[in-house]
Amino acid sequence: MSTYLALLRGINVSGKNKLRMPDLQACLAELGCEEVRTYLQSGNAVFQAKKEAPAKLAARIEASLKKDYKVDSPVLVLPAKDLDAIATDNPLLPKSGSFEETHFHATFLFEPVTQKTFEALKLPAAEGEHAALVKGAILLHCPHGYGRTKLNNTWFERALKVKATTRNWRSVLALRHMCDVS
Repeated sequence: MSTYLALLRGINVSGKNKLRMPDLQACLAELGCEEVRTYLQSGNAVFQAKKEAPAKLAARIEASLKKDYKVDSPVLVLPAKDLDAIATDNPLLPKSGSFEETHFHATFLFEPVTQKTFEALKLPAAEGEHAALVKGAILLHCPHGYGRTKLNNTWFERALKVKATTRNWRSVLALRHMCDVS
């Protein structure tokens, strides 16, 4: 069995695409996943499953959510080791000292993007904002707040023509802890 993370895009936002987390847990269990745990109400799940291509597993989850729960949401599945690499290799975090956790986010991409493609973007970054591509996620430092930045999920989806879903850094770390990657 391998540990995976599922990130659902656009769940329980503004009263749309409503999905209770017990229903997400049941959905994953019906698909043969074990030790299913969810985090918050925004479609984050950590689980054990037989080794399978993440994209294939994501497609099975999407189909089940649509058929059984009438929820149409893109699903991204990552092996726990990928989430660990993203959390560990964040080049935007200060090397020493404390930092304001709320200034950091991760935008997870549903399809691979090359470093060259990412570097070619003309980022609409405000002063002090930074972005880096690490293991299929764009890591963000938004010192003025995520709600004020133009480096948001929608901008990256349009610029890269790839679906994405964003989590704050606290959620990234909590999910990593739930994966218990050692």
